[in-house]
Amino acid sequence: MELSQLRTLIHVADLGSLSKAADRIGIAQPALSRQIRMLEEELSVRLFTRHGRGMVLTEKGREILEHATRVMAELEEIRATASDLDTPLRGRIALGFPPTVADILSVPLVTAFGRTHPQVELRLVGAYTGHLIDWLHRGEIDVAILYDPLSARSLRTEPLLLEKLFLIGPTGSGLSGDRSIPFGDLDGKRVLLPSTRHGLRTIVEQCAIEAGIRLQIAVEADSYATLKDLVRHGHGWTILPLSPIHEDIAAGRLLAAPLIDPAPVRQLVLSYPADRPVSRLTRFAGDKIAEIVADQVERKIWPGQLLRSA
Repeated sequence: MELSQLRTLIHVADLGSLSKAADRIGIAQPALSRQIRMLEEELSVRLFTRHGRGMVLTEKGREILEHATRVMAELEEIRATASDLDTPLRGRIALGFPPTVADILSVPLVTAFGRTHPQVELRLVGAYTGHLIDWLHRGEIDVAILYDPLSARSLRTEPLLLEKLFLIGPTGSGLSGDRSIPFGDLDGKRVLLPSTRHGLRTIVEQCAIEAGIRLQIAVEADSYATLKDLVRHGHGWTILPLSPIHEDIAAGRLLAAPLIDPAPVRQLVLSYPADRPVSRLTRFAGDKIAEIVADQVERKIWPGQLLRSA
């Protein structure tokens, strides 16, 4: 078994295609096909199912991919340990974000890597917390920001931010950041919220129970862009963090006010798989994420309470 075969396995699994993997790493497709075939013969197992649209890992292939990813991460860690601390890092890293977080972190994070470690290959993955937890376990992503992962005991987590959620209304609704709205005032209003599979919905419904009201949910939409557009056109009110819509607030396209009695909040954490060591590259990513979040909080773009020093 050779390291080149493990690299090929990782790239083909990531892209689902031999031709795309060949383009990515600059090796002829027949050579990559031969490496996969030799690895399958050596392990006496079928790693991929081939079909007209590409290649999909078998169940045993997914298990072997997890081990291959760990081997390559350990190899990169050996190189990093032997190198000077000021030497630019190399390698590949996959980072996971909930949709609202991806919108605000992607550009500054890519900028930071480009400035400090330009040879690193970044993969940014946007998904809901449940999917991100699963991908962390599978080794498909290296680090993620998660919302309240109470059931993720197999993850190594670091508290990052206690994020405030705000009542969002259209222009002319009279909402103001200087005047708090009691949660009970939502009784009888048309409310637009994500579906029940979304963690934000759970937080809002718990607040409604504490306030002793029943929410009138007019529309369910898991897209934040859809929710804010519906509000902007006068179809109801929603409850969101300000970070993904701060430009709309600044431009006056939407209005926002803090909620009290109770005040809805949710905790963000940095999460790493607990079953493998955190590489220098992954740690740099986590630290840089914390710095960017702290900067956004200081600039009033991301209202909340920092739980981790940058």
